[in-house]
Amino acid sequence: MCHVIVTCRSMLWTLLSIVVAFAELIAFMSADWLIGKAKTPGSAEPAEQGSPGPHHPTLGIYARCIRNPGMQHVPRETLCGPYAESFGEIASGFWQATAIFLATGIFILCMVALVSVFTMCVQSIMKKSIFNVCGLLQGIAGLFLILGLILYPAGWGCQKAISYCGHYASAYKPGDCSLGWAFYTAIGGTVLTFICAVFSAQAEIATSSDKVQEEIEEGKNLICLL
Repeated sequence: MCHVIVTCRSMLWTLLSIVVAFAELIAFMSADWLIGKAKTPGSAEPAEQGSPGPHHPTLGIYARCIRNPGMQHVPRETLCGPYAESFGEIASGFWQATAIFLATGIFILCMVALVSVFTMCVQSIMKKSIFNVCGLLQGIAGLFLILGLILYPAGWGCQKAISYCGHYASAYKPGDCSLGWAFYTAIGGTVLTFICAVFSAQAEIATSSDKVQEEIEEGKNLICLL
């Protein structure tokens, strides 16, 4: 029979695990890793009242956002989407490695987030604590994320990055570009990944405490503890 065990620490760990997985996934898919130099409308174009100001194109690992030049009866608008139609078209070998490491880490985090939802009912698998197993997997995922984030700046010298960031851009030097929110989100998510890995041990302690065992022996199926 399933004993549903809910504690503050296990619920917080589950919530953090889900948040981290989504944060890393959204950051990976975003084009806002590098923010390029401001692009202004061509001088030959007539100025229009209410026309948009300078636009900062953005570049991600495999995606980008640019503003179309605009035509008669066609307003300017920002267009976002992948610039690479296949893995081999990603602008840099370093970014290809980054994509592999980040995708692997995110896949592990998503699996852990899915499993974490069921930890209220299932606390062990093959006689091993599911919290400890998930914590170990989160630590491994964090290592993959770190490798990806270390390799990513090494690709700033590729031709694609130079076209956005100017000729001074090179490995670990973004030139005229600035770092976007996606890069910082990925870093923050990586830090939280290791926090989740450590916190999983606390969740395990909370769900296996003497008080929980006493309530299980009393025949309670729903156990909620602070």
